[in-house]
Amino acid sequence: MSTNAAQEWQSWHEGRIAAAAAPYGPLALAGTHWLADYPEGRIPAVPGQWREDGDDLVLDAGAEDGLTVDGKPLTGEVRLRPDTGPADDARVALGERRFFVLRREGLWAVRDFDPAAPNRHAFASIGATPYDARWNLSGTFRRYEDRTVRVKNADGVERGLQLAGEATFVVDGTEHTLQAAVEPDGSLWIVFADATSGDSSFRFRFLRPAAPAADGSVTVDFNRALLPPCAFADHFICPFPPPGNTLPIAVPVGERQRLDG
Repeated sequence: MSTNAAQEWQSWHEGRIAAAAAPYGPLALAGTHWLADYPEGRIPAVPGQWREDGDDLVLDAGAEDGLTVDGKPLTGEVRLRPDTGPADDARVALGERRFFVLRREGLWAVRDFDPAAPNRHAFASIGATPYDARWNLSGTFRRYEDRTVRVKNADGVERGLQLAGEATFVVDGTEHTLQAAVEPDGSLWIVFADATSGDSSFRFRFLRPAAPAADGSVTVDFNRALLPPCAFADHFICPFPPPGNTLPIAVPVGERQRLDG
């Protein structure tokens, strides 16, 4: 079983590297532009004029801007809603660039994904520790009433992070607990730090355990600790770990750092 698990981890790791290096992967993010910073609707390096109108974002562009929406040249106005799919499916484009519409806590932003971004071309790999079965842990998930905590994000702004339960597990005889969000499909999302954070690993990481079983049992596999998107590009707004999610122990497995060539 350990051999199979190690092989599965290796395939997962190779898939993560490929996804990071993809033309519209996280390394391609060249900018996140908040409309509140541009009250006149003109974003430097992003064509067109952008303005908020109720639950829509309105983009006005002329032929000289060179923008397309849904693959067709835009001349005039189009009403946009937040994009929900991958960056390469964003409706607005300029050549190979994709402009991804984002809304957080009522504020609109436009993300500029550019396959020619320097980060993408400097990237070599994701540094990660080889699979170690000792860090594939059995745990228990306890659901509680949804709560929102305010945490600082990678861009220095404090935003709400919704939590819905906690995962408990044991390392070397000591019990530890991490708070988690519950995704629509029932899987968990954990933002955590540990004694290696900011030293031999990035300053914090993500975990995405599969949905707990009906009895609350859950697998907490630190081998699949993920670098957050902001480890690949500064323009992501990843949340920092909520209070209580910094482990006092070293977690020496999982993804560690972005490696550039």
